Amino acid sequence: MNADHSRSVLQLVGAALCWSLAGVLIKAVATTWPGMAVSGGRGAIAAVFLVLTNRGLKFTFSRDQLIGAIGYAACTVTFCTATTMTSAANAILIQYTAPVWVALFSASLLGERATRADWITIAVALGGMALFFKDSLALGHIAGDALALLSGISFGAMAVAMRRQKDGSPVESIILGNVLAFLIGLPWILPAPALPASGWAALLTLGVVQLGMSYWLYARAIKHVTALEAVLIPVIEPVLNPIWVLLFVGEQPTRWALAGGFIVVGAVTLRAAVAVRQRSRSQSGTG
Repeated sequence: MNADHSRSVLQLVGAALCWSLAGVLIKAVATTWPGMAVSGGRGAIAAVFLVLTNRGLKFTFSRDQLIGAIGYAACTVTFCTATTMTSAANAILIQYTAPVWVALFSASLLGERATRADWITIAVALGGMALFFKDSLALGHIAGDALALLSGISFGAMAVAMRRQKDGSPVESIILGNVLAFLIGLPWILPAPALPASGWAALLTLGVVQLGMSYWLYARAIKHVTALEAVLIPVIEPVLNPIWVLLFVGEQPTRWALAGGFIVVGAVTLRAAVAVRQRSRSQSGTG
């Protein structure tokens, strides 16, 4: 239904807005805890939040449910590690190659073929992101960049696996993925020093809002959008980060960043508007 699709597009934008809080919040916790501990801690909180806010959960441990969970955990853990081995700009830009992998494989795995407009949007969005991060991209960090690429592939695998569960409840994959991320991060959490009150506030916000609420929205949205839309629309997330940095740190974005951000948001917004219009025409034509 077109109304479901339109609502789902807005839910993806909401998820991206929640994800964009990561930079400011992780920095607040990482002054005391290592990155892997932060990843595990926020995963545990997000898992509890999602269990409490979703009814009728069914953990079938099906192939798709497990692939979604492993993809989610791999995405978050490899990205967290990549940011310590390469520049944050490299990690984000390479991770958001996810739409390319989904476009390549969703036709055979989901029967959702990428259109020419989809490929143009991907190219323009990635170009805009490269411009956005122009001043902070770095060379010579092969291992970190490779992990960021693995994070992007994992993100794509998660989206495809969750989309394959569109007739059921894909949120269980996210819960299992958060539990797995917690278990992976546990060896770093146990010896970590006690967090101050501000650190706990930031960690709770990471778990409840940045991961919990975002994936509460994402799991509902993916039932009514294609897997490609589910990874393409959230591409706006990285360009939202400077808004929070500007508000809380006072750091001004560069002209290149502003130009790149405008291109990314414009490309994704235009593609989403076209998709909504196409769904509307299709529905009116069959109605």
